Amino acid sequence: MNEKMVQALVAGAAIGTLGGLIGLGGAEFRLPVLIGLFGFAALHAVILNKAMSLVVVAAALVFRTKVVPLDQVLAHAPVVLNLLAGSLTGAWLGAGWATRMQHQTLYRVIAALLLVIAAALVAEHWLPGHGDPLLVGPAQWVAGLLAGFGIGVVASLMGVAGGELLIPTLVLLFGAEIKLAGSLSLAVSLPTMIVGFTRYSRDRSFEVLGRNRRFVLVMAAGSLVGAGIGGALLGLVPSAVLLPMLSVILVISACKVWKHQ
Repeated sequence: MNEKMVQALVAGAAIGTLGGLIGLGGAEFRLPVLIGLFGFAALHAVILNKAMSLVVVAAALVFRTKVVPLDQVLAHAPVVLNLLAGSLTGAWLGAGWATRMQHQTLYRVIAALLLVIAAALVAEHWLPGHGDPLLVGPAQWVAGLLAGFGIGVVASLMGVAGGELLIPTLVLLFGAEIKLAGSLSLAVSLPTMIVGFTRYSRDRSFEVLGRNRRFVLVMAAGSLVGAGIGGALLGLVPSAVLLPMLSVILVISACKVWKHQ
């Protein structure tokens, strides 16, 4: 294994561990690493990140059935479908916009979204375990549609699952219990990411995936191992310390991506 593959494995494991500690896939941390450490152009980094995120999210959805049984997820199918009604369209359009942006513009967009995610991580610390839904009836459906659309756009533009945005939406808008919200977010994320991935496959930039197939497999494997480690360590680091620390990392990454040439 050459030096680049070793770096990919180690970086994937570290990112997976961070994601596992907070119950996410870690794609938010992987994207700046793909740009800064490995030197991929913005759009190529997003496509590679999307491919690895698909692997991690699919595995996480299976792993979480031990914590949240599949029948519980299926019982909340209307909520999933409500968000998907917006997120699938958002994912398709977001991927299309990304392929048409100049690299410098996409760097700036990614940097801004990293700051949004950093704020979302900090805000997540104050989420209630569960409660009454913020809205009910048609108003809830419309709000879910709009929220799903926005999350789908963000997920495609960055190649992420969007859990840090989906989980607060599920808890606040639909009153979902926090652990259930984690599984529901994965159920929304997987189809959303597949749609974005399909749209990217129509662009010639998608060729970067074929040229870096081994790199993707090695880094994704590292991310899966790291996610397992992070999950096992869950609770050892207080969220009051962990989430602000990770948010600072994202802010620093955003500054570096913004300045990237």
